[in-house]
Amino acid sequence: MLKLYNTLTRKKEKFEPIDKDKKIVKIYTCGPTVYNYAHIGNMRAYIFMDTLRKVLKYNGYNLEHVMNITDVGHLTSDADEGEDKMEKSAKAQKKSVYEIADMYTKAFFNDLDSLNIQKPEHIVKATEHIKEMEEYVKEIVENGYGYETSKGIYFDTSKLKSYGELSKINIDNQKAGARIDVDKEKKNPLDFALWIKAPKEHIMKWDSKFGLCYPGWHIECSAMSRKYLGEKFDIHTGGVDHIPIHHENEIAQSKGATGINPANIWMHVEFLLIDNGKMSKSLGNVYKISQLEERGFEALSYRYLSYTSHYRNKLNFTWEGLKSSQVSLNRLRELTLSHKNKECRVDDKILDEYRQKFLNAINDDINMPVAMSVVWEAVKIDKKSDDIFKLIMEFDKVLSLKLDKENDKKESLIEKLPEDIKELLQKREVARNKKDYDLSDLIRDKLKEKGYIVKDSKEGQKIEKV
Repeated sequence: MLKLYNTLTRKKEKFEPIDKDKKIVKIYTCGPTVYNYAHIGNMRAYIFMDTLRKVLKYNGYNLEHVMNITDVGHLTSDADEGEDKMEKSAKAQKKSVYEIADMYTKAFFNDLDSLNIQKPEHIVKATEHIKEMEEYVKEIVENGYGYETSKGIYFDTSKLKSYGELSKINIDNQKAGARIDVDKEKKNPLDFALWIKAPKEHIMKWDSKFGLCYPGWHIECSAMSRKYLGEKFDIHTGGVDHIPIHHENEIAQSKGATGINPANIWMHVEFLLIDNGKMSKSLGNVYKISQLEERGFEALSYRYLSYTSHYRNKLNFTWEGLKSSQVSLNRLRELTLSHKNKECRVDDKILDEYRQKFLNAINDDINMPVAMSVVWEAVKIDKKSDDIFKLIMEFDKVLSLKLDKENDKKESLIEKLPEDIKELLQKREVARNKKDYDLSDLIRDKLKEKGYIVKDSKEGQKIEKV
């Protein structure tokens, strides 16, 4: 029996799809805002998304899964302030917003491939669904939940008595602490933008009933989930940072338009920590998958690392932890391949016991740490048997670690670099992120004196032995 934790109810629930006869599970996942490269904290959420998909498939379900690409409407502040993130990035890089979207979308999909993440059945872009969003906003207004100001169309949170049901926030406290000087035309401090009237200089805007406008961030998910999945679907996924604003507002919009919460189950992935602290540009610890690879790590070692903590617990990233995960992944592959084509038989009862243990783990709210312990138990069995190899490869349909892959025999870069060189590289990366180019150049010269040439690229630092 598959049980999943529902953020809405704060408990594990037995999972049953809406379409029980066809065993089709409908899922919506909040995708990336493609104004920059995704970092490893972002990618934890997509590893979870993919693992959930594969657990459902392992249980015999068929999937109808939608993931959006936010290429318009997400402002630099979640409080309906600031520039559109896409436009800000385009101006900084002197490119068009569509070039920016295309570049970072491709980079995101490259990361998915590196992590062995399946693409959902429907990848949908916000800019290709503007009319659907406008129609959704009209319905909200017609139902009495939206109102117009000089700046746009806002959702009236005071009309929805259940507002705050997902985050369990104290609405009265939120109202008391909210800024009221942002927009004096708003009826309530917590009201949020559905549709924004575009200033003359705004690049991305579309003609609508309300004039030249562009969508608020939240409306795209409501409009596109309804188009592809209907008014009610099974599971909605995202990060814990989505709970208090984005997903709360999605539920509000959906209730304003259709009268119902769109998803039966809301699932959220906890934050990634870096060295037990926050990820921050100022600290120089916002890492991309490509940067892990540049340091000699396989992207799948990060996927392995993600399995060492339950998705509802914070995951701590350290370079030593990643190194340990790479070593463990290599060892697991060696052990798996040691069973391949071996003629010794393993009793079906033993194989079934391993299968049941693995199934119990993944069906207990996707408990991957326990599932991995079962894999290790099975692969370390004394008898070398092709039965075990096939069993592990069956488990790998969920794990997606390519456990039948031969390990690269070349020594990784992380093993070859002396500790003092690695430390200098780290300090230089921090200096570059702080735009302290004098210090960055000084460290580069020190590295050259020690026999290493460091080059900068859009993916990060690359180092070569002279």
